[in-house]
Amino acid sequence: MKKKVLSILSLSTVLWIHAQEKDTLDQKKIEEVVITGQYMQQSINKSIYKVEVIDAQQIKNMAVTTAAEVLNQNLNILIEPSRGSGDSSANIMGLTGEYTKILIDNIPVVSDQGMGNLVDLTKLNVNNIERIEIVKGSMGVEYGNNAVAGVINIITKKNYSKKFTGIASLQEETVGKDYDWFKKGNGRHIQFLNLGYKINDNWTIAADINHNDFQGFKGRYNGYKYFSENNDGLRGYDWQPKDQLTTNASIRYNKNNTTFYYKVNFLTEKINVYNPVIEELYVGGGNRTYIANDADYKTKRWIHQFNIQTKIGSRINYNGDFSYQTQERKKQEYQYDVPNRQELSRGEDFTYYKSEVMYSRGMFSNFLDSDQVNFQIGYELDRTKGFASGEIGDFGSTGNDDVNRTIFNYANFLSAEWNVNSWLSLRPGVRLALSNKFDSQYNYSATARFKTTQNSDIRLVFGSANRFPTYDELYTYMVDNNHDIRGNENLKPETGYSAGIFWDYTTATVDNWKFNFSASGMYLDVKDRIESVIISNSPLKYTYLNVDNYKSLLFGGSITAKKGDLSFNAGVSVLGISQGLNTGNITSPDDYNFYAEANLAANYTLPYTQTLFALYYKYTGTKKMFTHQVNAQDPLDPGQYVLGTIDDFSMLNFTVSQPFFNNHLELSAGIKNIFDVSTIRNTVQGGDGHNAAANQQNLFYGRSYFVRLNYNF
Repeated sequence: MKKKVLSILSLSTVLWIHAQEKDTLDQKKIEEVVITGQYMQQSINKSIYKVEVIDAQQIKNMAVTTAAEVLNQNLNILIEPSRGSGDSSANIMGLTGEYTKILIDNIPVVSDQGMGNLVDLTKLNVNNIERIEIVKGSMGVEYGNNAVAGVINIITKKNYSKKFTGIASLQEETVGKDYDWFKKGNGRHIQFLNLGYKINDNWTIAADINHNDFQGFKGRYNGYKYFSENNDGLRGYDWQPKDQLTTNASIRYNKNNTTFYYKVNFLTEKINVYNPVIEELYVGGGNRTYIANDADYKTKRWIHQFNIQTKIGSRINYNGDFSYQTQERKKQEYQYDVPNRQELSRGEDFTYYKSEVMYSRGMFSNFLDSDQVNFQIGYELDRTKGFASGEIGDFGSTGNDDVNRTIFNYANFLSAEWNVNSWLSLRPGVRLALSNKFDSQYNYSATARFKTTQNSDIRLVFGSANRFPTYDELYTYMVDNNHDIRGNENLKPETGYSAGIFWDYTTATVDNWKFNFSASGMYLDVKDRIESVIISNSPLKYTYLNVDNYKSLLFGGSITAKKGDLSFNAGVSVLGISQGLNTGNITSPDDYNFYAEANLAANYTLPYTQTLFALYYKYTGTKKMFTHQVNAQDPLDPGQYVLGTIDDFSMLNFTVSQPFFNNHLELSAGIKNIFDVSTIRNTVQGGDGHNAAANQQNLFYGRSYFVRLNYNF
């Protein structure tokens, strides 16, 4: 750990020593604006919510390829990868992806089991992102169900100032030590093209395409060609190969008080899953070979979205979002002859998950045409038609049944914003949500912003939200010699609320340094958490019930310093988690267990050559959580709760970028995951199809090197 800290300090010192003295703060700067949780787009400094922003320049400096990589740099967000599905979801404040709402341009994104939650962040490429806005805490009034831990809003590029804009990009990366462009194709290979055309002052069209070819990470395995008659289980990959293609096309109109925007997004993805277990196959004549039962998993997703902003009459603002989305995931199984490296047979594609969503959200505001008092009336509706195949998981009352369900949700929400005076703003809000599946849900919010001085403000935020059960929790049916786990269609939504205080202070010194200091504290409480519960010891049976409670306390602070071409940001946080786990027979302790996180980002541009140096570091401390330990020798023994541990780890990335030919061409190179982190020890959950070996958890695929070439037409 000492060596890691010294490495960080050394690199940071280099950036600080070379800081230029020339003052560039007097250059014109566009004020940063946000839309998440706002009535209309407005300055981040005037936002009544604490909104964290990651802009396009920061994303570019990171040299990342997906939204998952971007968000992993943020405090109290951990991207959890799944080896089995290839997906990665966001864990915020200790809560998994079911509790976080993922939006694109204010519209929830379709996923396998619903809308907005459990979204695979590796399916969201970053090349057309303008910024990512993050609000932590329960946002049920503004964004409805599943926005318990927070909201991540991905804002895409829409404005093109020039007549024609064209950007092409190539990026080559090693995956750990593996890389081969020509022969074996090892590594990661990314190509991107974006075209924008401004037809006139009112009309703009744009299109882009992104190809991300990830050839897999072997890790403790030896690849799909590996063969051993001993059947040692070392065939395959720690991270399965994934090939992804994403395209977007959009049209935008803007005149007077009306703007409308339409975009279509198409994604296709293929994941190759190689079975580490091989089987002996007799082929006649005393001959034999060895086969593996492998599978390809394919995803197709369409997102159509339309947004209109206009005025009704001369005063009332209307902001309307409309979307139609589908996501279909298919599986195709085949037999592979490992010694002879050829396919023997291939089955038909079959759909195992499919979601079809129709969504609309509308907001009306500015009824009084007053700078002091404003209120917003809104509606939100979505119709989600979902399918889950019994071929991939057991569903239904008789087992192995497919599940077809349609859930319709409708909500009205109301909030009022009152600028009491020059230093105090208040906003209360309420939402009523109706559903054809669940009972009516009520959510509330109350926020206050105090401008304590010209450079300082304090925000007090309270909010509530619900989390709807997933398909697995409602409909699972797994009964065999070793399992008896049944879903529960009578589950009710979980309920959560959060309260937070946020302080920000901005100042500038006489020698042109600009500083921003912030501090925050949050409390999150989730009741009626859904957990598998033993309902019979003999025979052993499980079902899902609303039995658990979850609480977390978060304290954090950060500092940002800027001068000329140098910027520096550092943050630290401490998160405490209390869980009341229940098996139906015993209950866990609910003590708070705390762990720390810290991050650092430093960027410096040489004044004469415009060479950019970018450094990103994040430390995640040791976590301790209670976990249920069973007695495998005695099924009647209820077991016990023990304190498990997830080890700490550090991530460090470094990038150098050099522009050429008046910034038309840019060459970047760097190192990701300098400390070579791949797996960490995790005694909270054992190894399975989604993790490494027992008591090990896959996080990353080790140290990698990259080169990127950008050309701006």
